Amino acid sequence: MPSMHEWDEGTDLFAHSVIGYAIERVRTPKDPRWGALPAAQLDAALEGTISSDGVGAHRALQLFRDVLLPACRPMDDPMNLAYVPTAPSNAATLFDLLVSASSIFGGNWEAGAGAIAAENAALGWLGELAGYPASAGGTFLSGGSAANLSALVTARSVYRHRTGSTARLALAATSEAHASIRATAHVMDVAIVEVASDERDRMTGPALAEALARADADGVEVFAVAATGGTTNSGAIDDLDAIADLCEARGIWLHVDGAYGLAALCAPSARPLFHGIERSDSFGIDPHKWLFAPYDCAALVYRDPTTAPPAHAQHGAYLEALDRTEWNPSDYAYHLSRRARGLPLWFSLATYGTDAYATAVEQTLASARWFAAEVDARPELELLLEPELSVVLFRRLGWTEQETRNWCEHHAAAGDYLVVPTRFRGASCLRICIVNPRTTPERLAVLLADLVHPTAK
Repeated sequence: MPSMHEWDEGTDLFAHSVIGYAIERVRTPKDPRWGALPAAQLDAALEGTISSDGVGAHRALQLFRDVLLPACRPMDDPMNLAYVPTAPSNAATLFDLLVSASSIFGGNWEAGAGAIAAENAALGWLGELAGYPASAGGTFLSGGSAANLSALVTARSVYRHRTGSTARLALAATSEAHASIRATAHVMDVAIVEVASDERDRMTGPALAEALARADADGVEVFAVAATGGTTNSGAIDDLDAIADLCEARGIWLHVDGAYGLAALCAPSARPLFHGIERSDSFGIDPHKWLFAPYDCAALVYRDPTTAPPAHAQHGAYLEALDRTEWNPSDYAYHLSRRARGLPLWFSLATYGTDAYATAVEQTLASARWFAAEVDARPELELLLEPELSVVLFRRLGWTEQETRNWCEHHAAAGDYLVVPTRFRGASCLRICIVNPRTTPERLAVLLADLVHPTAK
């Protein structure tokens, strides 16, 4: 048995098998199988694979190809319309293989200067889209949850430094804010001041003013507002400009969670929807959602990045050799070790150009608008909300909640398309989210036809 770290003839053959299969997967995605296999079936397939001698590379690769991967949901399939899927570009996916093979430590400049410089170029593009100054910056993290936590930890640090307060603090958010906002509040041991949302699920200036007045009356100190630039459930965009007015007047940090929706900043037709984003203190965006990067890739950008290191920089005898005048990504979020997960985004941007990104996002927006118009034109269907972004909420009239669920489960099992029910204003409905330029009207027409004349429900 050769050493794990020696390259021999067997390793060479195995490497070509892995790279060949990776190319096959990118070039010709497998048919969707949408559902997970039972745990007992997977456990049986894996039995004996972790042993003193192992099973060998080719057997392990065969298990992955034939058993494990088919038991995972293909998030990049163009008819995966549930939650927020993904659609990484060919360049980003293939370059991610090289990033993994390069053993880059992306936590500090000393170890990963070249990678960090490229990541910062991508962060600079995102900051420019939001109207931030050239001095803005941040880091890439694993996902929107990590971005929200890190931004709000920074916000609390800034508030405590400015006010000297030692009280238990609170952040303001609506019920439509991502679940990670409440998880962050729990981890940070801060309260949530609830802000009412309007009929489109948005936070408005008057609603925030009312919530802040209520907090004042209760003696609650609000250190941050967590607004949303495209909610997950309905694609709603909060009134960022009016919210920024209140935050600036009261010295409250404004963080915008745009994990899904802020990708639309690169689309000229959608950019005006985010007026006021340039006045926020920080924002998060997940390129692995709608900016065509592979998992896992979230970006956190601060308008003034000097506010982050006092909250996040880690110190220890083994870290004191670091040059703190350089850009160390570990100083801008709660992490220390990190892979250079922003590199595939940079490579894809460098490969295709930013105009290609604008075109791709516009294509998905156009498909969502087409789908919404088609739903609205059919008497069997009810459009619940004109889409602002690429989420469409609608209902099949005459169906019970169980019939709706049955229809979704039937097509998930058949591998046709993945749609899952949700709720809007308290009632069950259907929801699709389009982030893949290959989700064309022609593909969506098949789904619409089956909704009007279902093969099963």
